[in-house]
Amino acid sequence: MLHTPSGGAGDGAAATDSGLMSIGTVLNVLRDEFPEVTVSKIRFLETEGLVEPQRTPSGYRKFSAEDVERLARVLRMQRDHYLPLKVIREHLDALERGEPVRLPAPGRQREAGDGEEWFLAVFGEPEEPAPARIGREELLEAAGIEEQQLAEWESYGLVSSVEDGAYDAETVTVATLLVELGRFGIEPRHLRAMKAAADREAVLVEQVVAPLRRHRNPQTRAHAEARTKELAGLAVKLHAALVRTALGVRLP
Repeated sequence: MLHTPSGGAGDGAAATDSGLMSIGTVLNVLRDEFPEVTVSKIRFLETEGLVEPQRTPSGYRKFSAEDVERLARVLRMQRDHYLPLKVIREHLDALERGEPVRLPAPGRQREAGDGEEWFLAVFGEPEEPAPARIGREELLEAAGIEEQQLAEWESYGLVSSVEDGAYDAETVTVATLLVELGRFGIEPRHLRAMKAAADREAVLVEQVVAPLRRHRNPQTRAHAEARTKELAGLAVKLHAALVRTALGVRLP
């Protein structure tokens, strides 16, 4: 069972008193099991009729805990059993009717074909690639916030746009975490030190990988991205451990 957050209030909260979540919060919940899931993937599955989130008066999607569990089932059937979306939809409908569903052994379906033909047979028409950038309106919806709140975050440097006023896709994660912290009374002005520390850590990582990026050997340069991710992961783990030590608590 997926752990879904609860609490908070108002149209701009990540999760409301009724337990509904923004698409950004859903993304963070699913990423524990499905690291590669994206906002565009969730929207694609909605377009295909595999999930039907509610809409707020302002048009934002709001997902229930049942919606999130349904999405997780869809993603598991794709990942573990390589089932086409049409078949997945039939299985979900059968489960809702209380009928037993037999899934193929993990990986068996993939032996039926490969390449582009196999991909289309399994997943249907391919969705458009996950964008490396998202627009301002998309970010507002993903985090379930209003323009004024985003502008405040930008004024404190917690969120910033890149080319053409767009945002890095990872900004969705930042925004939803800011919303959750706000529920505990932690305001943007309280987080400036955390942002400054993150910037310093990023500079340190860049200094380590810079020689790899400048190397003459193409293979060595290609390793720079992998090394950057590895160092970033270690930095995040160290930061979390230091916070736990300072607070004298154990976190899951």
